[in-house]
Amino acid sequence: MDNRSTIETLGQAYVAGWEVLMRCAAGKQMGMKRIAECEFKADLEMMTLVATRGRDFPLARLADRLRCPRCGSRRVSVFFRVPMDMSEVRPLATYRP
Repeated sequence: MDNRSTIETLGQAYVAGWEVLMRCAAGKQMGMKRIAECEFKADLEMMTLVATRGRDFPLARLADRLRCPRCGSRRVSVFFRVPMDMSEVRPLATYRP
C-alpha cells in the first residue's frame, strides 16, 4: 500500500521526508489598479513548520496560514515535494521528543 495517500498532517509529512515549497499567487491587479506581479518563491523549512504549527496541523490548511514576505499577499500556493525513494523516510525517533 502506498503510504503517501494517507499523509494529512505536517508531522506525517515531516516523518515521510516531504519538502514544502511556497509561491506567491497574487495577480497583476489589485482591484482596478494594475500592479507588478510578485514572483516570490521559496522552500519552507519543514522542521520549523512542525515546531510553529504543531505536528497535527492539517496540510490542507497550510496555505491559509501563510503570507508572501515580499508583497504581503495572503494569496499563496503551497506545493509538496514527495521523495520517490522510501529509504529517505526519517525514523520516527528523530521526530518525537
